[in-house]
Amino acid sequence: MGRLQDKVAVITGAGQGIGLAYAERFLAEGAKVVVAEISEERAASAMKQLDGLGDATFVRTDISDEQSANDCAAATIDRFGTLDILVNNAALYYDIENERNDYAYLQKVFSVNLHGAWLMSRACAPTMVEKGWGRIINQSSDAAYLYNLAPMGTFHEVGAFTYSQTKWGVIGLTKFLASQLGQYNVTVNCIAPGVTMTEATKKIVPEEFIGMIPMMSAMKQSLEPEDLAGTAVFFASDDAKLVTGQVLCVDGGSCMPA
Repeated sequence: MGRLQDKVAVITGAGQGIGLAYAERFLAEGAKVVVAEISEERAASAMKQLDGLGDATFVRTDISDEQSANDCAAATIDRFGTLDILVNNAALYYDIENERNDYAYLQKVFSVNLHGAWLMSRACAPTMVEKGWGRIINQSSDAAYLYNLAPMGTFHEVGAFTYSQTKWGVIGLTKFLASQLGQYNVTVNCIAPGVTMTEATKKIVPEEFIGMIPMMSAMKQSLEPEDLAGTAVFFASDDAKLVTGQVLCVDGGSCMPA
């Protein structure tokens, strides 16, 4: 039996990259998985990849939309009868425009990367509270800690630090949710990945810098999506039953916050 045998897990953004790696590993550990994905095209590709690995279903979900988040939780319960684990993996990253500093764009990214995690947590937590067992796993990023990436040179305007701001917010959300939900035996923890070799990273990071990324870590190794999956399984399992409100950087030693 796997460490997550018969648990029901909703994984947002599981149509590609890290989310898909989580879905594969959760299925291998015996969980039933809901691929909560906004893109039907990505979801179709992911479902082909997950075929035969276990019990997985696709629910189209826009995490920045309150009704869609609620519908995802309801569809999960309709399909599997319960809901045990939520992995808040989805975020605007693939098409992030870090050079933009306008307020409208900042609000857009916040609506997905931070508020989307809150909406999904709010939709899924009541079932966990009612049954007296649950796991919420948020996803931040090393970017939340890399203050030295602030723009240098001639001052033009105050930067939005869009991606980093939202990922720092996820860390705060983790701690507030953990404080509220712990009394109901629902844990809330956070994974902060380093630069992971997904297709999104390969699109965003200039090719000439890709090879340099591993050298920025203590272990001098590249980080692949599957390297994060074990941490997610740990947080979701009973091995972490008294671990809550914690942030774990999985990055080969690129970032070592106190």
